[in-house]
Amino acid sequence: MPKADCEPQRLIREFRVPIEGFQVGQVLDVGLFEGVAAVDVIGTSKGCGFAGAMKRHNFRGQRASHGVKKVHRHVGSIGMNTFPHHVFKGKRMAGHMGHARVTVRNLKLVRIDKENHLLLVNGAVPGPNGGYVMIRPTNKLPGPAPANAT
Repeated sequence: MPKADCEPQRLIREFRVPIEGFQVGQVLDVGLFEGVAAVDVIGTSKGCGFAGAMKRHNFRGQRASHGVKKVHRHVGSIGMNTFPHHVFKGKRMAGHMGHARVTVRNLKLVRIDKENHLLLVNGAVPGPNGGYVMIRPTNKLPGPAPANAT
């Protein structure tokens, strides 16, 4: 395998694509997305630290009156009865929220700016400002047309 003979980069990613038309060390730019209507954007979501069950899982909490004593934002009972004697894995509870790999699929590609190496997409891009993302053409099929469209 020949060497790339290029400068070291800050971030290296490998993509599984057919190798026809690519050479080792070739610079890939936004021109690859010519003729693509929609893309998938993959990134690391913003980290929110330790979050309670109401913020993390959208639980509604307990009522604010009639015997509820200082546990309004708590999860409540989590356990089982005599059988199965334990709490199942994956139980939605308080804990670390965010900072996970997120894929936002089927974002509309509005414009490609080759001079400034920019892609303009319509939708939510995961991660903080200035974060690294991976962009690929989507493989999601377009949905059926609405019945009342004329």
